[in-house]
Amino acid sequence: MQYTITGYSTALFSTWYFIEELRLLFDAGEGLTSSLLQKSRKINHAFISHADRDHLTGLLQFNQLNARPGFPVIHYPKDSGSFPALQEFSTRFDPHVAGSVWVPVSPETEVRIKDDIIVKPIANGHVLTANGLVKSLSYKVIQSKMKIRPELAKLPAEDIKHLIEERGKSRTHTEIRTNLISYSGDTPVEDLTRWENSKILIHEATFLRDEEEFISPHSNKHSFLEEVMEMVSGSNIEQLILGHFSSRYSPEVIDRRILELCNKYAINIPVFRILPGLVATDILKTKPINFA
Repeated sequence: MQYTITGYSTALFSTWYFIEELRLLFDAGEGLTSSLLQKSRKINHAFISHADRDHLTGLLQFNQLNARPGFPVIHYPKDSGSFPALQEFSTRFDPHVAGSVWVPVSPETEVRIKDDIIVKPIANGHVLTANGLVKSLSYKVIQSKMKIRPELAKLPAEDIKHLIEERGKSRTHTEIRTNLISYSGDTPVEDLTRWENSKILIHEATFLRDEEEFISPHSNKHSFLEEVMEMVSGSNIEQLILGHFSSRYSPEVIDRRILELCNKYAINIPVFRILPGLVATDILKTKPINFA
């Protein structure tokens, strides 16, 4: 399936991504609702990566306009106290939003948003914490399908039906998982195999050159474009969406650096980018930056 992905992602200011066919939102930065307008009503599940303001300041308006009994379901890192505080404030400020659902999640959690679609939280190192606290997450969108076991597949249909009724699906089928969409949130590249076999990877690339930047050891951690491209070059990823660039970089500088690294690491998959300050509509139908 070709997903309709619309988003905005500029470091420090705002980040959000809407996957229309899945009625799914990643992060909820400022401008989310004013950009999507009535389409924001389609969102059933919002998965927020962390509590930095550029990833959640659009949540209040989105919830205020779209809350109804049982929806939207807002998922957030389980040890981040900002979200219970925001829920309590928003319910007092707009009492009608009491119907929305706020759910803490962790890497031990799997959230089924459709019959065959699961969202899996992944721990990341953006926010430094102690004692295993979960305050920042990445996410994978996984399709889960049950396939008849190979040793049973050649049996007559009636025999298979009888076995399923007798043994149940757990003993006659195997689960096949496909990683449809991976979303990094804000994080440095910590594991070169983390996004292996992703059909679509949405990854932050805040800084273009690591040698140009000084990052305080006490700051939240971000990615450098080159480490992202190096990781992608060694992974089985079908399409790449880059975002969260710092607004200090011009579009020309960003595009030139992406093309340099595509050549350096022989990246031949479609690479899309969200330039600072611009909403990107139906990203996968735009022209990849590395395809002439």
